[in-house]
Amino acid sequence: MAQLCLQGLTFFLSYAILAAVLGMLQFGYNTGVINAPEVNIENFMKDVYKSRYGEDIQDDSVKLLYSLAVSIFAIGGMLGGFCGGMIANRFGRKGGLLLNNLLGIVGAVLMGCTKLSQLYEFLFLGRFIIGVNCGLNTSLVPMYISEIAPLNLRGGLGTVNQLAVTVGLLLSQVLGIEQILGTDEGWPVLLGLAVCPPILQLVLLPWCPESPRYLLITRQWEEEARRALRRLRASNQVEEDIEEMRAEERAQQAEATISMMELICSPTLRSPLIIGVVMQLSQQLSGINAVFYYSTLLFISSGLTEESAKFATIGIGAIMVGMTLVSIPLMDRTGRRTLHLYGLGGMFIFSIFITISFLIKEFFGYVQEMIDWMSYLSVVSVLSFVVFFAVGPGSIPWMITAELFSQGPRPAAMSIAVLINWMANFLVGIGFPTMKNSLENYTFLPFSAFLAVFWIFTYKKVPETKNKTFEEILALFRHGNGRSMLNCVNALEQRMPPAERAALMVAEEKPHPDSSASERSSRELVPAVRPPPPLPPPRFPNSAV
Repeated sequence: MAQLCLQGLTFFLSYAILAAVLGMLQFGYNTGVINAPEVNIENFMKDVYKSRYGEDIQDDSVKLLYSLAVSIFAIGGMLGGFCGGMIANRFGRKGGLLLNNLLGIVGAVLMGCTKLSQLYEFLFLGRFIIGVNCGLNTSLVPMYISEIAPLNLRGGLGTVNQLAVTVGLLLSQVLGIEQILGTDEGWPVLLGLAVCPPILQLVLLPWCPESPRYLLITRQWEEEARRALRRLRASNQVEEDIEEMRAEERAQQAEATISMMELICSPTLRSPLIIGVVMQLSQQLSGINAVFYYSTLLFISSGLTEESAKFATIGIGAIMVGMTLVSIPLMDRTGRRTLHLYGLGGMFIFSIFITISFLIKEFFGYVQEMIDWMSYLSVVSVLSFVVFFAVGPGSIPWMITAELFSQGPRPAAMSIAVLINWMANFLVGIGFPTMKNSLENYTFLPFSAFLAVFWIFTYKKVPETKNKTFEEILALFRHGNGRSMLNCVNALEQRMPPAERAALMVAEEKPHPDSSASERSSRELVPAVRPPPPLPPPRFPNSAV
């Protein structure tokens, strides 16, 4: 803890991050809360329909109504994610989060009053509104945290987003079991508890400062930005942060605030936008939502009893929380790109094992000993699949999208990325049951293919953003492919403007407190293999210019 304090993790910064990530806890809770009380909600819909129309509703119609209650959450999330950038620019990051809590409260109250009012339409409307709330949270929270965190802690603190999501998922799974709130009387309370995160955030967040980057770059309020930085850093020495923001402001003066259409059409920003979109797809099309939504069914199919399958599902939530905690210190030590490659690679391997376990269970289904053995293999494969998701794809796509863009295009980029994420989420949730019926034991093979494609894309195209300022990352994309430029920084120096050359020199030369001796020595040896410049290079201060 003392080491973290020396690196910039102050008490007030921790408080601000805790207050902000309550929005991501809301997202995780509402993603998982609807699954446990499925039978109870369907029974309620049957009773309401019969009391209204005097006849029983068909089972297929009930399934359709329930699927609407599940999927309308993602539709609201698409709308909220799409509007996130506009809200962030108009009201600020903190201001947008505060206003968004009103949606969270209204949606939770509607869901909680569904049974009392005998209107299942309240459930649909509440799920839609809470979806808009969560879509805005997935855009605003990562943006706020990435802008208030010190450069050397940005990765680890960004992972707290995913930690909050996993805690929310686990909480909904535990509260949803039959012994607690998974009953006919308890499910409205279970859904209504979604009112707690927005109320708590309304209490905690007003004491936090607005994003200093938003104050300085977007609003041009330098003194307010300095005041916010002093509180967050617990120090009056904030000139290095101010200079970095000014460098980013100078770099984006020509582009100003960029609309989504301008971002899509910009040749310079097209490459980071494609990377951000593919990273979001690598999270949702990895198959993880199929595991979250249908893990109990998967475990029962592998041979577990229904009760054991439900507790194994809770185990998935617990593993997600534990592995996300493990990944926090690794994020700024190992790097985003490396962890993402490890995560995708591990998920690919264990998705193949899941398929193998299904096939062997079918071929040797008459041998009881083989069924028992395959049950263990299937459970271990699914849990390992979740472990590797938590290591990389769980948190990195949210973080790296905010890191790849400067202040001007960042809100528009986050809106597009979040919209794509929610669309992919919706498609997997809707399409997986049909895909399972069609492919049966080969259900996970399409996800395996996607994981292989995403691994290759990450290896070829995604840059390492660890310990890079926003301006340094932007300078890389201005002159070519991000990853190759990270490895060939010095070859560009002769044809780059002085300000961008300075940014790249800082990225190449400055040691980081967490870097190993071998890493520092390798940086020091780089000039020895460069061709000698015709003139001595100019000296720059140790900050991005």
